[in-house]
Amino acid sequence: MTEQRIDLGLTASAPAGGGCGDGCGCGGGGAAASSASITPATSELRVEGMTCGHCVRAVTEELNALDGVEVVDIDLREGGTSLVRIASTGSVTDDALATAIDEAGYTLAR
Repeated sequence: MTEQRIDLGLTASAPAGGGCGDGCGCGGGGAAASSASITPATSELRVEGMTCGHCVRAVTEELNALDGVEVVDIDLREGGTSLVRIASTGSVTDDALATAIDEAGYTLAR
């Protein structure tokens, strides 16, 4: 059986300095980062079919259930393509994100 890989158009980025940038001491602020620390990553997904606060909650809950997801931020565009930003430890795979969106009942925009 051949496995089909779908490019989700995700991007990973970290603030300069190696920390999250919010002053928590994870390496971006005053505390020294250990060589074993995990650099946070930000992913952006475009999701179709979201129309209300319930949709936002459903997607947020599914994504937050994934190990490594720290923050989910959704720019709801009713009836259009919403922008979903996920801050994670970097250990969350594209496939896991796509599955979570699907489990919530929505579709990734192509």
